[in-house]
Amino acid sequence: MVHATSDARTGIRRLRVGMVGGGRNAFIGAVHRMAARLDDLVELTAGALSADPENARLSGADLRFAPDRAYADYREMAKSEKARPDGIEAVIIVTPNHLHHPVAKAFLEAGIDVICDKPLAMSVAEAKELVALTKARQLVFAVTLNNTGYPMVRQAREMIASGEIGGIRLVHATYIQDWLTEPIDATGQKQAEWRTDPSRSG
Repeated sequence: MVHATSDARTGIRRLRVGMVGGGRNAFIGAVHRMAARLDDLVELTAGALSADPENARLSGADLRFAPDRAYADYREMAKSEKARPDGIEAVIIVTPNHLHHPVAKAFLEAGIDVICDKPLAMSVAEAKELVALTKARQLVFAVTLNNTGYPMVRQAREMIASGEIGGIRLVHATYIQDWLTEPIDATGQKQAEWRTDPSRSG
């Protein structure tokens, strides 16, 4: 965790960001934190890393947040961070899918830019509401569609666009993971529980 707000060598100021979700025992939060640090242009300063107050506190301590910036409620975080002179400028949302819309809406309403893990929302209506709110507040809303940045995906797109490989007749894609081959969602495994529940995963 870097506590400085700028790099003394370059004079580049780091963007102050917060995170909702991604606390202890979360699946993807650490991946997003590592990715955000790659170019050294962000400083993670606050978070509502868990809805459980104790886990939120411990997760915040793990990331060396000031105690008053480890929130258990994202609504409180949005309100408090907007009021601080050193408050976050953007929030990264890495919650289960069904929470993307309400969390994003709270931060947009507070006037804070949003970086949201995919999917954008659970319905077209929710997505349209977020788009309208983003435009009305003149904010930034980014969705982490990371595959578009992969060199192989870009090359494939160029090959298709140029006609190099001819017309596309079939696309076969796989996402190979074996961690849900057993019914571990029935054992209380947190990550499996929401991913196998269509009302929360989509």
